Amino acid sequence: MFTGIVENTGKIISIEKKGTNASFWIESPLSAALKVDQSLSHDGVCLTVEVIEGSKHRVTAIEETLRKTNLGSWSEGKIVNLERCMIMNGRLDGHIVQGHVDATATCIDYQVLEGSWEYRFEFPDGFGQLVIEKGSIAVNGTSLTCFKVDKNHFSIAIIPYTFEHTSINQVTIGSIVNIEFDILGKYVQRWMQLKD
Repeated sequence: MFTGIVENTGKIISIEKKGTNASFWIESPLSAALKVDQSLSHDGVCLTVEVIEGSKHRVTAIEETLRKTNLGSWSEGKIVNLERCMIMNGRLDGHIVQGHVDATATCIDYQVLEGSWEYRFEFPDGFGQLVIEKGSIAVNGTSLTCFKVDKNHFSIAIIPYTFEHTSINQVTIGSIVNIEFDILGKYVQRWMQLKD
């Protein structure tokens, strides 16, 4: 379980393919503090730490993860958002994020404003009921607030701190990002489906 408050970023330094799996070696300031078997959010995807070597750690994504997220397009040099699982006696500064990506979205517009940045994303059909005005959404694992919501689109506004300390500064028009919808909305949707 995560909060969507990115702790640090890491850099993909190598990728190893074996069968339908892909293993990623990531160098980051967090790597040395990790433990094998620990869950760690990588751009919003919960992956298990398998190996730690100094300032590097390795995680593996299976075919299902590669298909459902943007991990299949990752390449060496990519910067990813990292967050360790939350401590239950701490503050929940973002929102409840499971690290279970629901879909990917495409950046279709990007504007530099005076002191902030605005991004607009398009997401697949079938998820519109899970995105609400001023609701929470995780974009590449970062807890953000939606606005200008319609059937297949939402916008987010980025403050300077988030722009400087996450990988959002690498998102441009055409970029594919991982999105996880708010878990509370998903439970309400399921309840309503079963109610009929």
